[in-house]
Amino acid sequence: MEILAHYIAGEWISSTSEEYKDDVNPSDFGQVLAKIPLGDESTVQRAVEAANNAFKGWKHTPGPGRAEFMHRVANLLAQHRQDVARVVALEVGKPIGEALAEVDRGVVILRYYAEEAVHPMGSVIPSQVPGSLQFTVREPVGPLGVITPWNFPVAIPLWKISPAIAFGNTVVWKPAETSSMVAVHLMKIFAEAGLPQGVINLVLGSGSKIGKALVASDGIRAVTFTGSEGVGMGIAQQAAQRNIKYQLEMGGKNAAIVLPDADLRLAARLIASGAMRYAGQKCTATSRVVVVADVIDSFIDHLTEEVKALPVAPAIDANSAVGPLISEDALSKVSYYADEGAKSGEVVLGGKRAQGSLLDRGYFFEPTVIRNVSPDAKVAQEEIFGPVLVVHEAKGLDDAINIANNSRYGLSVSMFTRDINAILSYIPNIEAGMVRVNADTTGVDPHAPFGGMKSSSSHSREQGPAAVEFFTDTKTVQINPVTG
Repeated sequence: MEILAHYIAGEWISSTSEEYKDDVNPSDFGQVLAKIPLGDESTVQRAVEAANNAFKGWKHTPGPGRAEFMHRVANLLAQHRQDVARVVALEVGKPIGEALAEVDRGVVILRYYAEEAVHPMGSVIPSQVPGSLQFTVREPVGPLGVITPWNFPVAIPLWKISPAIAFGNTVVWKPAETSSMVAVHLMKIFAEAGLPQGVINLVLGSGSKIGKALVASDGIRAVTFTGSEGVGMGIAQQAAQRNIKYQLEMGGKNAAIVLPDADLRLAARLIASGAMRYAGQKCTATSRVVVVADVIDSFIDHLTEEVKALPVAPAIDANSAVGPLISEDALSKVSYYADEGAKSGEVVLGGKRAQGSLLDRGYFFEPTVIRNVSPDAKVAQEEIFGPVLVVHEAKGLDDAINIANNSRYGLSVSMFTRDINAILSYIPNIEAGMVRVNADTTGVDPHAPFGGMKSSSSHSREQGPAAVEFFTDTKTVQINPVTG
């Protein structure tokens, strides 16, 4: 069993409070994988000081030098691919196939932002003053707080940390407790690549304690967060009071629309995958499907067939597609919503805890499909973060769009159709930050902006060119000639 540690100013630091928490394998809750040190406010302050000290040098490191470092990290992550993916599968219950794909995505993210570090930034602006040179430059914001969730323990930290350091910022990183082991493995790779002292600092522990301390610290100039809506809105209030930048990615209640002309088998396969893989524990997972009445029965038949074909198994099993929920609390929450759905609708498939010789030792729940549920029901409105999919019936395209928009969230939506006119109506009328056609609702390319509307996100986007806006500030420069 591994005893984890914080990483501050280039050193591994044991728990300052001498408090530890068990890190449990969700596929086998009898297996304790590691001991997590519970940092406190003094741990955070030490990390913030290290980030501020490092910022003075890192911001002046030439872009090509930062890029070279990031390429070394990418190469090492690729070399350690199997080991990191195994830790992901064991610690957060992500099926090993998806864990490997996530590590590969992390490599792509690192390489993309390594190249961004050497791209031109800024612009030349014509001046009203004759002979004057006016231009903008982009400069790093400063030391950043990076708060990440457990469900993508490689990709999400890297799509926040990579642009941060590529553009000259330094980082204090607070991962979710339940992904601490993965975070430590990533920090070891950063260190092996020659991470300068204090550029990235890792603090482990409770979000309610050290997360709040991080956002409140005077030494932090911006915060990027992915997690629950409640915590995110609290961060927004803290950050606004301090007049610092903040970036929030929060909940989703993502819908897929199926029109009568759709390829029903394709739609069923992709919707089943988007809803059930990794036990639905993705902010972009499909949790609602809106089907036009003409084809709803045929679609549900195909959907049931596709869902049944997804193996429920421990995450380390090469055949696993669904995997466990992250914790006992998550299992109880999913069970509650499945029961609520059964009261207000018809359970087509699943609806209870999964059982079996290997499944009884973990937090497994059967992939669940529920139909005839009101669009206003709890199970159709609230984020569940589990393998539960509700099916709604629509009269036609306009009705389907209205049902899909009937949510306080607006992260990702997909529609299945061959009708270009329907697509052209759907795109401007759907209320979501990511709009997809004939694809599932999960994922987006790492070089494309990621984010939602309404309560899903704050005012900014992550990834791609959008990252420049958040992780840098603009400085406008004017140089006038001296005459005479």
